Amino acid sequence: MLLESEHASRRAQAGHPVVAAASGRTGLPACAGGDGQRIATRLVPALLAFLAFAAPVLAQDYPTRPITLIVPYAAGGGNDVMARMAADRMSAALGQPIVIENRGGAGGSIATRQVAHAAPDGYTLGLGGTGTLAIDPTLYPNVGYDPRKDFAPVGLIATSALVVLVHPAVPAKTIPELIALAKAEPGKLTYASAGVGSGIHLAAELFAFMAGVKLTHIPYKGSAPALTDLIGGHVSIYFSSLPPAIGLVQDGKVRALAVTGPERSKIFPDLPTVAEAGLPGYAAVLHYGIVAPAGTPRPVVDKLAGALRTAIAAPDVQQRIAADGAEVMGMTPDEYAADIDREEAKWSDIVRRSGAKGD
Repeated sequence: MLLESEHASRRAQAGHPVVAAASGRTGLPACAGGDGQRIATRLVPALLAFLAFAAPVLAQDYPTRPITLIVPYAAGGGNDVMARMAADRMSAALGQPIVIENRGGAGGSIATRQVAHAAPDGYTLGLGGTGTLAIDPTLYPNVGYDPRKDFAPVGLIATSALVVLVHPAVPAKTIPELIALAKAEPGKLTYASAGVGSGIHLAAELFAFMAGVKLTHIPYKGSAPALTDLIGGHVSIYFSSLPPAIGLVQDGKVRALAVTGPERSKIFPDLPTVAEAGLPGYAAVLHYGIVAPAGTPRPVVDKLAGALRTAIAAPDVQQRIAADGAEVMGMTPDEYAADIDREEAKWSDIVRRSGAKGD
């Protein structure tokens, strides 16, 4: 547990005012009579002035050594790819390498907790996303961090919609037909997911809730086996990320009905969104961003945010992100903080309604 003075130091470094405790204690040694109060009155403003001066100076020198970006999932997945694309260009802008560390486990919550508890000096960052910042805090009863309080948001990298796929044997060719089929035989249609509590799982749960239908969930350990069983006809429906779906749709191995974003995808321009196809208000989009531990000095956060904006503005990065079916979505630290708040409120409600529990 941090001491009171350490909390004050963190808040001052981050650009927040230090408020004295209700008892009137200043954290300074007591002196006889009124001398202690007079000394405190002089020293506290001086300390705050020093910290206000020191933080920008720190940012001017920052970074002086490599930065670690923790990706809370195994290497090779969509989160990992997104992190590496951003980190490569950010390294060039900052003049120091950004080293990617993949630390999987418990839906990404273990590594995200480590980021929350890391030193707030700008040298440990984390890839934040829908899973870790919006879903896990409700999915796991003792996740060990608060997405609103324990991080200093740096910025959003991109957002990515999903695509609703069905096996060709499923007679539905549109979203209204799929809903009608599910209503006619409640629970008969099965849907695969990449695991309990994954964005793919909860996107399907949101669909079922809003459509008023009952679907049977078949969880898998990852997207690859889920897609394999969809192709084999062992499950009927899968809400897939876009890249692996392209070839399967083109080859006729699966049928695409709609995309889950608020707008049509450039990869599947002829597909409607779920909302326009017959379920108004539906949207399920995964978010990818970068966060630092709470208490990281604001000038350092701003410097990181500037480097991130430079990274995602690069034409080659934008092309690579678009090729993966995602959309570049730059945000300031404050805008990203508001985004985290909205996303957590939305997805936590879906988790509670679904009854999903993390292992």
